[in-house]
Amino acid sequence: SGLLTRLQTSAPAIRTLSSSNSFSQNIPSSLWKLGRLNHVAIAVPDLEKAQSLYKDVLGAQVSETVALPEHGVYVVFVELGNTKLELLHPLGEKSPIASFLQKNKTGGMHHICIEVDDIKAAMTELKKKKIRILSEEPKIGAHGKPVIFLHPKDCHGVLVELEQA
Repeated sequence: SGLLTRLQTSAPAIRTLSSSNSFSQNIPSSLWKLGRLNHVAIAVPDLEKAQSLYKDVLGAQVSETVALPEHGVYVVFVELGNTKLELLHPLGEKSPIASFLQKNKTGGMHHICIEVDDIKAAMTELKKKKIRILSEEPKIGAHGKPVIFLHPKDCHGVLVELEQA
């Protein structure tokens, strides 16, 4: 019964904390907003096998393979209702996916992509906050929209792609 008494006496303190002013009031309104998760990208050593897994085994809607030479990748999109998976396979000598697959022979999660409403404003503000961006200017991504990548060491080990919504 000692635990129950402690829970009852601490409950009002919890209630007053949750009804107090919202923490977000101290944060100045940003010139840009983070949107929805656009996709999770997975590097794969065998694109056909990966396509087959999602299409034939799991029954997902899977796109045709698209070559993006400026990014050094082949991409395939797997539709998941609320988001997509992007299957990445190396294209060309200097593909960043080739070096990723050398370290991760069976493939694995490569990056996440989150939409933003204003990529230029996001870049300006993130630079001020000492977040490194891996290109001087946005590049056109797989969806024909401007994208940037944030340094994984500044994002807790995750390569983050931001895409103009």
